[in-house]
Amino acid sequence: MTRPLIVGLIASAERIAQIRRHRLLAMNEEDETDYADRDAIAAELSHMRKLCTRHNWPIIDVTRRSIEETAAAVINLMRERNEARDAEA
Repeated sequence: MTRPLIVGLIASAERIAQIRRHRLLAMNEEDETDYADRDAIAAELSHMRKLCTRHNWPIIDVTRRSIEETAAAVINLMRERNEARDAEA
């Protein structure tokens, strides 16, 4: 049975904080929260990197990538995995 390909997608803590601040503004949310705090986001990213490393999942930094570039990178990862599996068979 083939395992699913799991890919970690990350962006810079500053970019994620910016997106989250805009999301909170759009929702008219004014309560204080760590949701858009850069240090809290950096901790989330650190945890995610450790999780991906532990499971040997690839990570793609999407900070400055378009959706199309990200999709192409995931497709390349799938292709590489399939070629490696075929070579083993």
